[in-house]
Amino acid sequence: MELARRFPVEIVNADSRLVYKGMDIGTAKPSIAEQSQVTHHLLDLVAPDEPYSLALYLQQAHSAINTIIDNGKLPVVVGGTGQYAWALIEGWNVPEVPPQPELRGQLEREIREQGVEALVTRLAELDPATAQRIDQQNPRRVIRALEVVLTTGKSFSDQRRRTPPPFDPYVAGLWVPRDELHRRIDARVDAMVEAGWLEEVRGLLSQGYSPELPSFSGVGYSEVTADVRGEMAWEDALEKTRVSVHRLARGQNAWFKHNDPRIHWAGSQGELIGGLREAALW
Repeated sequence: MELARRFPVEIVNADSRLVYKGMDIGTAKPSIAEQSQVTHHLLDLVAPDEPYSLALYLQQAHSAINTIIDNGKLPVVVGGTGQYAWALIEGWNVPEVPPQPELRGQLEREIREQGVEALVTRLAELDPATAQRIDQQNPRRVIRALEVVLTTGKSFSDQRRRTPPPFDPYVAGLWVPRDELHRRIDARVDAMVEAGWLEEVRGLLSQGYSPELPSFSGVGYSEVTADVRGEMAWEDALEKTRVSVHRLARGQNAWFKHNDPRIHWAGSQGELIGGLREAALW
């Protein structure tokens, strides 16, 4: 938002949770006032029960970037979903395989009966490179990789070749000391609760959206849902949410490493803007 006050930019979302309509508070989606000040792209794209994929994101992100450039402005891609950000920056060619409900249901049953390790073993036999690289504790990622290889007959890794993108990205990262980061996280969780997060979740459940949907896997939604359903005390739900967000922040270090030479790290807004000026982006 500060960059947009200084320079002719438009914002392109790279947060996998901000694509869902009606999930605003728990995802810290930019407010209507913020969106009215600066043009944002790729927000509120699908209902919570509609599928959304990396392949679709890349199509829409490239379209948004081209539109912004054609309008004489600079696209600023913002968000902490590393898979979305690096797929765009590195030019991943993601297989456009739509979800296979029957196959996915079968694989989900296998996980319930045998555990995710059984599916990881199966994936390792069919696509060893992907099995080695993938988050083996994330059932959704394992299922998706198997879904692609079983549907196409080709390994997931073979279908993810990279083509340099038609732009030269400048990658900037903001960092703060861990203690300060945790303080900010806790304050933001409290602010989201005060803004009506519980009411948001109650509304989604009353509309018939199942907490088993992928959209509800966003950090905090399962905990708040447990409180709304009377399955967890509120203080426990709040504390688990804080811990989950801390864990997410640590996990992002795996995607955005401080020793990655492609990332220009800044510890303040001033440092960030100085780096952008030095790079002659404006």
